Amino acid sequence: MDATYNLNGGFKPTTKRFADLEGPDFFPTPGWATHALMDNEHFAGDVWEPACGDGAMAKVIEEYGNPVFASDLYDRGYGKAGVNFLEADHIAENIITNPPYNSAEGFVASGTAKSRRKFAMLLRLAFLEGANRQRTIFKDTPPARVWIFSERITFYPSGSVQKGSGTTAYAWFVWDKDHHGSSELKWLPLGYKARFSDQDANPMLFK
Repeated sequence: MDATYNLNGGFKPTTKRFADLEGPDFFPTPGWATHALMDNEHFAGDVWEPACGDGAMAKVIEEYGNPVFASDLYDRGYGKAGVNFLEADHIAENIITNPPYNSAEGFVASGTAKSRRKFAMLLRLAFLEGANRQRTIFKDTPPARVWIFSERITFYPSGSVQKGSGTTAYAWFVWDKDHHGSSELKWLPLGYKARFSDQDANPMLFK
């Protein structure tokens, strides 16, 4: 069985960002995508980034003044390595992450249990689909808000030349312990991709 997690115990094939499952390669989150979340969703207190990779997301979160605990199952040169988010006992006020492709459902279960206030995950917009998720995640623990990107996010392997545009729609799914009522669909303002393009293309210049 796939050790990362499957909701019903069966194999879940992957077609995108497959290298992340093997550990040596990974696809850092463009900084502009994290800025879009942090500008539009307030997080009070500390943040745990449990799939931190090389720190691309954690570094942006820190710019907003939130103390960040960064960890990862693999050693990618940043944060605490060897931490399995699905099994860890750590609790945080907030959790923000971009999970490995086939671990998203497991991350929902762990994130909602291990966050005191908010839990945000960057996921394909198509995560909203599926009868199995409707019967489990969205029936029992629906997100408070879904922030939809009108601009497409492109994930590049670490160190590669960044050019072109992705074809997959993404959104930030936010679970909020203080939210009551139905899930809200919101659209993120345009312009983040252009505003932070230089920072994403040349991250070393902004350290």
